[in-house]
Amino acid sequence: MIGHELIVWSNSLVTGVTEMDDQHRILVNSINEANTRLTSHVNAEILDEITRNLLSYALYHFETEEQLMQEYDYSTSSEEDAETHLRQHREFSATVVAVRDGIKAGKLMSREDLLSFLNNWLINHILNTDIRLAAHILAKRAVTN
Repeated sequence: MIGHELIVWSNSLVTGVTEMDDQHRILVNSINEANTRLTSHVNAEILDEITRNLLSYALYHFETEEQLMQEYDYSTSSEEDAETHLRQHREFSATVVAVRDGIKAGKLMSREDLLSFLNNWLINHILNTDIRLAAHILAKRAVTN
């Protein structure tokens, strides 16, 4: 491996919302798998497979979070946070689609750039955005239990 350590799952990444945490673990494992599969000599086939699989699972995960946002009426009590959350999902998806388009056009993203983007985005999103949604959900669940 060159340049990037594997993401180590820790309590700092736990939101307390099981649905989110289980899917975050899968995303962490997927990024770690990409880290080990990518060598310094990136090829289009591996990049295409990795980005396709990550985008597919990320979209599924985003759908889960967005359903939770609706179920727990996140936008009513935290409109700005809800809008930021949705915007981050859309921006991530758009970036991965752009990377995939680049691959098809023969413009390969470097291993370092791809892993930097994926690692930073996921960790920052969990620690700064998902944690707010989780706090809202946990508060609502505490009231109904």
